[in-house]
Parts: sequence; structure tokens; C-alpha cells
Amino acid sequence: MKDEIDELFADLWQVSRLTGVRRGFRPALDCFRTDDPAAFTVVVDIAGVAAERVRVTTADRTLVIAGERRREDCGGRSYQHMEIEHGAFERIVQLPDDADPREAHASYEHGLLRIVIPIATRASRIGPVPIEFKRDA
Repeated sequence: MKDEIDELFADLWQVSRLTGVRRGFRPALDCFRTDDPAAFTVVVDIAGVAAERVRVTTADRTLVIAGERRREDCGGRSYQHMEIEHGAFERIVQLPDDADPREAHASYEHGLLRIVIPIATRASRIGPVPIEFKRDA
């Protein structure tokens, strides 16, 4: 919680990253739902992250996107300003109850990771459905 508050104040006053106030990398993401096709989509901005450094999993109705953006070797450089964040990251997104992660698919293009999770279709109810049971004689 303290890190999130520090990050908020750093953003408000545009504190230089050289001061060490900000720690880690927290990629931005968008989540949205579509009707045709019925799906829940998560788009994560992870430009500069190698695909092999990203893990996408689901557990307990959540989607977990984790990985690491590494800083390139800085040999011989003397930074005056540094804003590109690096380090390990993890974002957790609550999935809708009707999302079906078993049918999910993902793509990574132009620095954006797009995860599409279909919405499970439910059979429409036509009317009462009788259930037969065995009666005692």
C-alpha cells in the first residue's frame, strides 16, 4: 500500500525516477467485454518485454499476468533523466463469473499483449423440463 501511495504522489509532482521514489514496473491495462463475439478481453501495455519473460495464468476466477522488463546494459552511460520503468511485474484481473478461461487465447503485437477469454454460452430455457424419478411401489 505504501508503494502505491508513493507512486501516486510521484505522479502528482512528477518526481524524477532518479530519486528512487518509484519502484518496479506496473504495466497499464484495459479490460472490456464484447457481445459479438461474447468475450472478455484484457490488453496489457508491455512494450520492451520479451515474450519469453511473460507468464499468463488463471486461478480462482482471476487472470494473472506476470513477467519482467529488463534494463539493457548501461555501460558507459550517465543518465540525466530516467522514466522508463523496469523490473518484475504482476497484474491480477478479476474474471467475470461466466468467462471460460479454458478457451482463452493470447497474442503479443507491437508491445501489446491481448488476452481474449470467451464468455460461456448458456443454453436458453424453452420451458419447464420434467425430471423423471423412480417411485416406490
